[in-house]
Amino acid sequence: MEALPRRAVSAPSGGIVAPAAPCRTRFTPRLWSIPPSRPHEEDPLASDIPPQRLDVRTEPSLLGLHRFNEADSGAVEEALLACCGSHRWALRLTAHRPYPDIESLLAAASEASYDLRPADLAEALADESWMPQPLLGMRAPGSQAAHTALRAAHAAYEARFGHVFVVCLDGVDPEEMLDAVLTSIRTRLANDPDEERLVSAEELRRIALSRLEHLVAVKN
Repeated sequence: MEALPRRAVSAPSGGIVAPAAPCRTRFTPRLWSIPPSRPHEEDPLASDIPPQRLDVRTEPSLLGLHRFNEADSGAVEEALLACCGSHRWALRLTAHRPYPDIESLLAAASEASYDLRPADLAEALADESWMPQPLLGMRAPGSQAAHTALRAAHAAYEARFGHVFVVCLDGVDPEEMLDAVLTSIRTRLANDPDEERLVSAEELRRIALSRLEHLVAVKN
């Protein structure tokens, strides 16, 4: 999804909203105040960092992380699923709270992303596919011919690999986005399915970290 800013949605007292992140292919914000019903999975991340309480009076930039640490587990899992659609990934990060700083949270998220099993990766990619947003790059400036070519490239990719195309577009200018997406799709169409799963997993990891960093940066 193009890196265009979106407004966070107001939540009830004590709740937090998962804001739209800059590089998700298709994204719908999920309210932190709606805890989902899921079986619990005992799979916390290991860490050498002891749990710490954050003082948001002296560290106001960590207010978003403080609320993340203190929120109801079901609400946090729901918010994390807006960053990565793997339930196992979301459960691991929830179980490992509290995080002493944002860097520790991002490191844990990265580790959990590397540990995604094939079924977890398939679940996360499937979650990207149902979001009611245009295909990646279709909102970017460009000629009608370029948009037609991009739509055809998306269709060819999905036909070959059986899932939507994902790529993190952090740092890409809007004017260059359409060409960047089209070039990336065409390049990755030459991958075999095993190679492309690895590439897609890495792009999902980068996307999830970007969304998560955006999520805990909320300050009100």
